[in-house]
Amino acid sequence: MTPLAIRLRAALAKPFLPVVFFFAGVTYDTVTLTRIDRLFDNLMLLLYLTLLGALIVLKGRADLEKTQGLQAATENTPHFLAPAEPYYPMAIQFLLGGLFSAYAIFYSQSASLTTTAFFFGVLVVLLVGNEFLHDRLSNLKLLVSLYALVAFSFFTFFLPVLTGMMNWIMVVLGAVLSLALALRVLELVYQVKKGRSRMEAVKAGLPAVAVVVVLITFYFLNWIPPVPLSLKFGGIYRQVEKADGAYRLTFEKPAWYQVMKRSENPFHGDGPAYCFTAVFAPVDLKTTVYHRWQYRTARPGKSVEAGEFSTTDRIPIRISGGRDGGYRGYTIKQHVPPGDWRVDVETEDGRVIGRVRFQVEAGTEGVSNLHTISY
Repeated sequence: MTPLAIRLRAALAKPFLPVVFFFAGVTYDTVTLTRIDRLFDNLMLLLYLTLLGALIVLKGRADLEKTQGLQAATENTPHFLAPAEPYYPMAIQFLLGGLFSAYAIFYSQSASLTTTAFFFGVLVVLLVGNEFLHDRLSNLKLLVSLYALVAFSFFTFFLPVLTGMMNWIMVVLGAVLSLALALRVLELVYQVKKGRSRMEAVKAGLPAVAVVVVLITFYFLNWIPPVPLSLKFGGIYRQVEKADGAYRLTFEKPAWYQVMKRSENPFHGDGPAYCFTAVFAPVDLKTTVYHRWQYRTARPGKSVEAGEFSTTDRIPIRISGGRDGGYRGYTIKQHVPPGDWRVDVETEDGRVIGRVRFQVEAGTEGVSNLHTISY
């Protein structure tokens, strides 16, 4: 072994380096990943998926060869790849970390503090947990299952970006493609094993099948964020007008110290109230989103805070993608009695893209001190 190789191996063995690479990788992805429909970003993720699949095949074959003896290993492993075999787990860990990091960024833009945050939380856990998986990356079933997961996470937003359609068919198609890729990787691994049993290969693929079934269940339970849609802006206003290509949003002037306030909360009076939102969608994607107006009423003998929200209106807005700041639109509620209100911005299948909360307080009928911003 050359002195350079010895120094490189010693450097990679430092215990603090995984932490450094983890934060450096997340920071790099945060800065470089821009739009979920950007061609370069998607090609990079596709390259990561391809390299990850190839490395899982190489790693799985190497492990199987070791169980058949050195002669079989020599016959099936290309000579130039033999020195790289000890680094397969590091490369797999790096690629998994890169994919989980990118997905955490993209899915965070579509997740809200509702059930859709569940899958985003799973991605964050896997992103952090990936740093401790090095010793378990010899488990072929685990690797193929993780591969099915990262493939599904990619196709969930890539197919709508590619086709301009967003519905359950795209999700099921993505699940089928993910499972097909995972099982193909497994098939390539077992091609190296002489006298292999088909039942052995089937058993190795069952965890990946289970992962995909669970992910489809997550989708129909509305636990997966509605990627590639994301709420860029939302608020409650007294008046919304469109002029010269911009929307003029009028609300009660905030106090001098509320420099970041850009909408009205609390809302004084009984309306009308305007909910204005800007929803990002990829280029060529056309779909319908809904403003679900909800009002919380108090239960008998309990406070308003203990009550449940009930829907008063669900109003559709047809959107087209492509604008960086999101497709702009608004709905109007003519009468808003005092209490807690929220407007869920959701997809046709009920997945919440974002939520606008506000409280209505009884007050003067006319508010004269108004402020207007443009969006």
